[in-house]
Amino acid sequence: MPRNTLARIHPAALRHNLARVRALAPGCKVMAVVKADAYGHRLDLCLPSLKDSDLLAVATLEEARAIRRLGSELPVMLLEGVIHSADLAVAADLRLELTLHHPSQVDALLRFGRSPTPRLWLKVESGMHRLGLPPETLPELHQRLEALPGVEQINLVSHFARADENNPEPTQRQIERFRHYVKGLSGELCLANSAAILGHPDSHADWVRAGIMLYGISPIAGKTGADLGLAPAMTLSTELISVKDVPAGEAIGYGGRFVAEAPMRLGVAAIGYGDGYPRSMADGAPVLVNGKVCALAGRVSMDMITIDLAACPEAAIGDPVVLWGEGLPIEHLALAADTIPYELVCRVTRRVRYRAG
Repeated sequence: MPRNTLARIHPAALRHNLARVRALAPGCKVMAVVKADAYGHRLDLCLPSLKDSDLLAVATLEEARAIRRLGSELPVMLLEGVIHSADLAVAADLRLELTLHHPSQVDALLRFGRSPTPRLWLKVESGMHRLGLPPETLPELHQRLEALPGVEQINLVSHFARADENNPEPTQRQIERFRHYVKGLSGELCLANSAAILGHPDSHADWVRAGIMLYGISPIAGKTGADLGLAPAMTLSTELISVKDVPAGEAIGYGGRFVAEAPMRLGVAAIGYGDGYPRSMADGAPVLVNGKVCALAGRVSMDMITIDLAACPEAAIGDPVVLWGEGLPIEHLALAADTIPYELVCRVTRRVRYRAG
């Protein structure tokens, strides 16, 4: 039998979360972000549940090609546009909507002589200082692109740097700058990412761009997905492969980081950093064994973790272990690993078996 380490992807949760986006932003079109293999949830398992979105957004040509291979006819947008001008023909073949964030991309598209799709997206620098066109160039570039064969609509988009924070002022400044910069330009507007969908309704405009929240994960510090009415789309699980008694004073695992203060029952579960469960996870991180909250005890190995079974002393070999997902918010695990939930789901490796259900 194969190793019983699973990432179960929940279609009903994805549908619920998409409906939650629409409820929070009524009247807005929804861009579903499925880059990085649907945030580590696997594109092929997620697309059927996201078919009611208005557009899919990815970061790379390879991701866009994967969507087309899976048979989706939804509009697909390249969030970073085409990096190499030679790829414009590929974008046209795949019917991809381009984001243009640098004047050189506009020049390359004009030399190409036509737009891959009737709709283009101009990305505006509004305060994040990562990707975005200088605001003073917008009127000229917009006008030049309007004359390009195949162009019917030019939308305007920007990205928030701090929408996930409790302080609303930086995001409000970006909203005000964006609206000032695009005033008088035709096209629909897109500003709100997941955090802004949840916390800044004045940013919703014509489109909203839902990423991490589609997968049931909170983009806001101190909140879980459940706090925000979301359902986890991934449950990462495994099973116990050993149960043993450890005497007081004995050190457990590599480096002897955890020392038993008293005689303890210890479980070993078949998952480790080779599966994407991070080595940085701290002792005491929550782990569900038979639905009961137990605690990580010792450094994460490549293939295994060790668990203090004080809360579940009756546990036996083969019993289920949940690392995050249903019953155990991933946001709590991210805190214990000193990272963000985005990274946890994106780093699950292909050694883990994926299954819809």
